[in-house]
Amino acid sequence: MPAPSAATFARLAELIAIPDAASRPTRSVVEAFTGRELATVPVGTADDARAAIERARVAQADWARRSVEQRAEIFHRYHDLVLAHREELMDMAQAETGKARASAQEEVLDIALTARYYARTAPKVLRPRRATGMLPGLTKTTVHYHPKGVVGVISPWNYPMTLAVSDAVAALLAGNAVVLKPDSQTPYCALAVVELLYRAGLPRDLFAVVPGPGSVVGTALVENADYLMFTGSSQTGSLLAEQAGRRLIGFSAELGGKNPMIVTAGANLREVTDAAVRACFSNSGQLCISIERIYVEKSVAPEFIRMLGERVRNMTLAPGYEYGVEMGSMVNETQVKAVSGHVDDAVAKGATVVAGGKARPDLGPLFYEPTVLTDVPEDAECYREETFGPLVSVYPVDNVEEAIRRANDTEYGLNASVWAGTKAQGEAIAARVRAGTVNVDEGYAPAWGSTDAPMGGMGISGMGRRHGAEGLLKYTEPQTIATTRVMNLGGPRGVPPKLWSKVMPPFVKAMQWLPGR
Repeated sequence: MPAPSAATFARLAELIAIPDAASRPTRSVVEAFTGRELATVPVGTADDARAAIERARVAQADWARRSVEQRAEIFHRYHDLVLAHREELMDMAQAETGKARASAQEEVLDIALTARYYARTAPKVLRPRRATGMLPGLTKTTVHYHPKGVVGVISPWNYPMTLAVSDAVAALLAGNAVVLKPDSQTPYCALAVVELLYRAGLPRDLFAVVPGPGSVVGTALVENADYLMFTGSSQTGSLLAEQAGRRLIGFSAELGGKNPMIVTAGANLREVTDAAVRACFSNSGQLCISIERIYVEKSVAPEFIRMLGERVRNMTLAPGYEYGVEMGSMVNETQVKAVSGHVDDAVAKGATVVAGGKARPDLGPLFYEPTVLTDVPEDAECYREETFGPLVSVYPVDNVEEAIRRANDTEYGLNASVWAGTKAQGEAIAARVRAGTVNVDEGYAPAWGSTDAPMGGMGISGMGRRHGAEGLLKYTEPQTIATTRVMNLGGPRGVPPKLWSKVMPPFVKAMQWLPGR
């Protein structure tokens, strides 16, 4: 299968929320496998972002008046359209990112699952709910959920489809409008999935795509939107959180990770080895929740290192739009240099290369071998810093206690993986790992794919959560309406205030026996 056609890029370019786009400065969009230009994309400005937000505000007022059930109908149709057009979407994901076909499918299926989950659950979660009132019988309390308004979404290049639209799905179902700034390297991935939303019936002005530099378009979003959702580095997330804080608007982010795997002596090493390849090298390791460090008990460490090294050396690394390749290319030269720099630094300081360790320009401009290191010293850059590429380091440990301690010895806390002799032992270890998601007997997919459960990071790995009820309600303003019934709190007419004040304390004390009090 070839890369998407010129006609496809031209059609998608018409969806960009930039007036007179043809007369604007442009940026080249290249095929990651080869480096050849696929298309150009107009570069948006702060004025473009502000104008899109104003149009979105108008559209949002009408959208918020629709029932949640009416909104959900669009996302049920969207689910079906995504699955019907999955092949074209995967082509686009591979073209702009260089990821393998299986990783592209993982991304597309995630969009469909998220759309279906929120379309089914939003009507229930957003329904006004009764809360326990101040005084039983005398007060009725109801909680309503109102949309924030316009949500700004800043999405990254590593999963440029699902991270562009899946967070937006929850925001839109909650009654908001969305203005998206996709990463400049992967704008057409975002446009491809948004096009299907329009086809499902979503009003165009309700979801606008404005490509452009983060320092320009991204800044305009944080300065003008009513809520900000960001996926990217911890450093950038910290800056955006500060900017959002100055405006007192809500902010949520999934940020970086230096994710650990723990392997105990009782684990099935064959299963661990196969899963480690997925956990470490899916999407060429360019995944916030991928595993970058493995702590394995010393009694089984030599055998595990041998098995993992052999498996990784035999991985298929190649360009192409067909299934069967285990790892594709990286996205850009900056990431290739980052991985190469971490490997070279570690080796210079005494690390041993078990597998990989080299760039592969013979395959394409952005290929780097999946790499396994051992003997990595603490002063190596990759010991603590996130690599965000196909590099994992293995560390033998004396026992499980040491493994847990070293797994938690980090500022990050996004994802983790645990492999033990029994499920119960694995779950007990997992509960002691400081990470927002922990997978027992897998690397990352079960926790990420559990859309009914919250997903996010501890420490510098994020703020807030996506998925589950939390991922929907964060886009709302809860409003409490309390109605006084029978009599007001000043007491019955004719009862002296002094007598009423004596009645209230024993009444409040007796309330402790009521449910929910």
